[in-house]
Amino acid sequence: MKKTLVSALTTALVVGAASTTFAAANPFSDVPADHWAYDAVAQLAADGVIDGYGDTTFRGDRSITRYEMAQMVARAMAKSDVNEATKAMIDKLAAEFADELNNLGVRVANLERNADMVKWNGKIEYTYTSTRIGKDHYTTKDNHDKELFRLEPSAEVNDHWHVNARLDASNHMNTDSGYGDVTTNGSKGDSDYKVTLKHIYAQGDYKNFTVRLGKMELADNMGGKSGNLVLDNKYSGAEVEFGSKVRAKIFAGRTNGDNDGGSFLGIQKYNNTTNTWDTDNDAAANLQGIEVQYKGDKLEGGVSYYHFGSSAFQNLNAYGAHYRRGFVNAIPYHNGRNNEKDANIWGLNLGYHFDKNSYLHGAFAQNAKASNQKNSWQLTYEYKGAKAADKGSWGAWIGYRSLGYFTSLMATTDDLDAGFKGWHIGANYTLLKNIVLTARYSQGSAIDGDLDYKKLFGRVEFFF
Repeated sequence: MKKTLVSALTTALVVGAASTTFAAANPFSDVPADHWAYDAVAQLAADGVIDGYGDTTFRGDRSITRYEMAQMVARAMAKSDVNEATKAMIDKLAAEFADELNNLGVRVANLERNADMVKWNGKIEYTYTSTRIGKDHYTTKDNHDKELFRLEPSAEVNDHWHVNARLDASNHMNTDSGYGDVTTNGSKGDSDYKVTLKHIYAQGDYKNFTVRLGKMELADNMGGKSGNLVLDNKYSGAEVEFGSKVRAKIFAGRTNGDNDGGSFLGIQKYNNTTNTWDTDNDAAANLQGIEVQYKGDKLEGGVSYYHFGSSAFQNLNAYGAHYRRGFVNAIPYHNGRNNEKDANIWGLNLGYHFDKNSYLHGAFAQNAKASNQKNSWQLTYEYKGAKAADKGSWGAWIGYRSLGYFTSLMATTDDLDAGFKGWHIGANYTLLKNIVLTARYSQGSAIDGDLDYKKLFGRVEFFF
């Protein structure tokens, strides 16, 4: 361990901080009285923290071992007449040399040992969206001001495993209600901030593969600035990922696809008996999936397959895509029904980096079980991109999307909603370090029918 007299004296200074004066005699022949560390070494020797070598030398210019450093820390831990600041410094040293101290028979509390192993990240985010859907006097308007506070702790367990979590506290500013508080008729609730544990999972990283267990991100491999084509949500289950240039991921679990407080996919069915909208009570779905992705210097691409099993897919009206977003007056544009309990979705994606700034990406997906609204695709050109740590960095993109309702089950909807097709344009900019602005605009129409669609999206993020 390459710690000479200077670094070894960290312990000396820690213990010496508790003393009012250094008056002890120096027992070491190789530490002269005019040495800058003379008083600290003398005091440590008097306190019994260090004892040098049998030949009366201290050998301060020699690298010490971790075991020797741990011996000094152990003796410092035995001192009781230390102030709070000194104790805190000793605790940090104890955490660093925990294994060696345990070998010496000195117990280190788990809390002390792991004190520096927990990392916190997060952000504060404000998002504004304004959506217009309809035709002539049937047009509905849906405006939202949402604020979000997010914390993402990560804690190390051992050399291979760590745990991750995400906590979101969000609020609708225009109604001052907790985001996600939606009743069965689509109206917003009136609660305060809604705090949600979005993710909590353990991850094991090994030489050839990675394992994740718990509640995790559910994101397909077909994303980009347009967003994910099929999956952008969360699920509870397990996944394993392996490979390098060619990367494969296999996963299985269960998801309710909770969108804005609704059931799976946020779908609500129309009850012909009561003439009301009902939330499907058996809306959670079993999920299995496999993805294979290649990433080269310029070219990348992949294939994917996802299977969902849920009664929520039976007897769904395609215009549920409108209603689940709160567009109460939206008119139906398609009377086709999907009577399957399963969704079998396969996908392809392909991307090409022209240089470090220019990227073209496309993806296609299809639900083989659907009788209509079964195809989704997108094509996006991206230029540069804002980086939170780089003030003044920016990016822009333009693309086209067509989101079949029964295929884009939980797609990213910053631009278009499922059931619509159209083009979109966007840009982001790092105003100051860790402050990123994003703007998007999209315009299109219903895949089946004559409904028009427009959405304006703005966001500012403060990362910490």
